[in-house]
Amino acid sequence: MMTKYTSGTPIDTEAVVRRFDALPVADFPFAHRFDGDKFIFSFAMEDGDIVYGLGESPRGINKRGWVYESYCSDDPFHTETKQSLYAAHNFIIFGGSKAFGLFVDFPARIRWDLGYTRQDTAEITVDGADFDIYVINGGSPREIVREFRAAIGQSYIPPFWAFGYQQSRWSYHNKDAVNAVIEGYDAENIPLDCVYLDIDYMDHYKDFTVSEEAFPDFAAFVREKRAQGIHLIPIIDAGVKKEDGYSVYEEGKANGYFCKKADGSVFEGGVWPGVCAFPDFLDPKVREWFGAKYKTLTDMGIDGFWNDMNEPAIFYSADGLKKALDKAASLSGEDLDLGRFFNLKDTFLGLSNSQEDYSAIYHNVGGEQVNHQRVHNIYGANMTKAAGEYFEKEFGKGSILMFSRASYIGAHRSSGIWFGDNHSWWSHILLDLKMLPAANMCGFLYCGADLGGFNENATRDLVLRFLALGVFTPLMRNHSALGTRDQEGYRFENPGDFRDIIQVRYRLIPYLYETFVKASEQNDLIFRPLSFDYPDDPIARECETQLMLGEECMIAPVYEQNVKGRTVYLPEDMTFVKLSGERAEKREMQKGLHYVEIALNEVPLFIKKGKKIPLCKPAMRTRDLAPDEAEFI
Repeated sequence: MMTKYTSGTPIDTEAVVRRFDALPVADFPFAHRFDGDKFIFSFAMEDGDIVYGLGESPRGINKRGWVYESYCSDDPFHTETKQSLYAAHNFIIFGGSKAFGLFVDFPARIRWDLGYTRQDTAEITVDGADFDIYVINGGSPREIVREFRAAIGQSYIPPFWAFGYQQSRWSYHNKDAVNAVIEGYDAENIPLDCVYLDIDYMDHYKDFTVSEEAFPDFAAFVREKRAQGIHLIPIIDAGVKKEDGYSVYEEGKANGYFCKKADGSVFEGGVWPGVCAFPDFLDPKVREWFGAKYKTLTDMGIDGFWNDMNEPAIFYSADGLKKALDKAASLSGEDLDLGRFFNLKDTFLGLSNSQEDYSAIYHNVGGEQVNHQRVHNIYGANMTKAAGEYFEKEFGKGSILMFSRASYIGAHRSSGIWFGDNHSWWSHILLDLKMLPAANMCGFLYCGADLGGFNENATRDLVLRFLALGVFTPLMRNHSALGTRDQEGYRFENPGDFRDIIQVRYRLIPYLYETFVKASEQNDLIFRPLSFDYPDDPIARECETQLMLGEECMIAPVYEQNVKGRTVYLPEDMTFVKLSGERAEKREMQKGLHYVEIALNEVPLFIKKGKKIPLCKPAMRTRDLAPDEAEFI
């Protein structure tokens, strides 16, 4: 049963679609107190209790033992020391001696101390007095997830082709670069469905423009690629370049659609194009206006997008940069000692995503001027909502691929997410795996990480092992950063290994798509911790390197370098299947610990006793798959 408690006058985030009669927060059944301008909730934890959830966040499947923050943050260094990433997914489940779920519907900062200060206590600090908090009591963790998901609405289902293999890089800067990628994959007979266009496809990084020099007759180019079975997926950023004559900026300025400062002037911050204004996505009129701008590209045949930089990421504000430059000028010719030098250095390092700048932004929320810090966590979600509302109105559900970097619960109804700018680190294979079930709990089924890693230089074996996990994630996208090693599969020695891995994905697509749709329609998970299915098994309860997939399977990727396999725990008798290209090698295995050898061109999969899954013939494009001809293993 799900119960709602309300404090003050909350801002409607539209995260919950089911109506509840609210009780006063004074009736909340757990310890709580008001401390100045913050509300604090406390929960006792037994030794064996597990804490699940928080969607896209650092660390493990079991969130216990660390302190997290819900505050959408543009931070590409996803290390264990971090407390927040790009999303704010305020749902957790306490599992163990007692099982219950909590959703704190609050669009500003929340601190989750889950046994960090005291091992036996979870303390949630809400940075304000206006919020809704929901308690879900009764049943198993999986049943709690279903109850919560039913309340927040059905998850977005993308087009079938969005389950194909996708290649991205910052940046394929012109049509020749795009063609070279497609030709490279085709020459090695490696399947491919999508190529991404990062910021360089635009005219001087301006949203809803295309560089005529880089992509002459873009509409014809899109049609040409579609004829080849390739979808081009352009990026859209939150910042709108300040430029006279640029129609998006001119319209936004004339209609008062941009975020303001306290004095009513437009807030200006620097991003990729230079000085930008930021659409006030919390205003329904602005969402309708901005969403309709995607028509510029859909009219050219584009049917997929990724929204970026929408936390919002701000490199500097006009005011902040002026202060820093003035400070530097005042010190010209000075003999800077240790303290003065580092003070000046920190002034410039602190320009990006400054709390002072965020505090200077104001939104129109229902006719009221609201400071950005009160609604920070729903800014990016409302950008994506703007696009989703337009796409559904114009094309119907499930016709356009859409996913976003920043997100809040509720955005799951119109988009997926990717897990942001990760690194080519072995530890990030496991970080990807650990975020999958938590994202599912919060409604985000279409999700995945940048396979191979976005930042730094990838090694061949790392990319192959990352892809072997990505075979199972709904979003299977290889993405890398400017200045790093090229990591397209055809560029490495023996590209046949990459063909073997990616062909496995295409053989599994009908099964994965069916599992995805079922999870969306039944408010269920695609990926589950082993402890959800085997709560009384002590090894399963602590397992952080394997996941249940659907009702049939378990996945256990290799996540270490220079190894020929891994140890895997089977919580029941299973069939171990090694998939590679069109080959499927099966072996019956008994419950327990096993070391299994897995070559770089193999994908391990474990199928539960009495279950079968379909495998179809691989194809170069999803459009050429024949699901009806699949064989069961």
